[in-house]
Amino acid sequence: MKLKKYSSHPKSERGQSLTELAVIVVIMIIILAGVVDLGGVIFQYLAMRDAAQEGASYATAFPDSCNEIIDRVYASLYNADPNVVLVNVLIDGEQCVEASASNACAGNEVEVIVRHPNYPITMPFLGTFIGSQSINLETSVRDSILRPPCP
Repeated sequence: MKLKKYSSHPKSERGQSLTELAVIVVIMIIILAGVVDLGGVIFQYLAMRDAAQEGASYATAFPDSCNEIIDRVYASLYNADPNVVLVNVLIDGEQCVEASASNACAGNEVEVIVRHPNYPITMPFLGTFIGSQSINLETSVRDSILRPPCP
């Protein structure tokens, strides 16, 4: 006597599990790549924020050293290219230049602005949602100048 072999799935459903797995794996890879890309954006933003804070802290003690403030920011940035990442220093609302150090005294405000105008997004899928393959990252830090005393 020969026993019949019965399957728990009808013939029409045999490839269904494999198809479901293929669809789910593609969706999960897209989500994972998006999370990795978003993590890179957050990392770059935090690195820019920390570098701006470093520049502002330095500017509170040495507000008339504009080039040194900018150099300090670039030295603190992770993998910074001065042609791509822009640093702007404002002393009491005015552009910081070596010649205009008259308002660089205690009590006035210093602001360090760090901008990455075209931070690339590597995941093409995310670019379709935001309409571009790059985003504008910008952060600024304000602090009060501690020295020298105002005349």
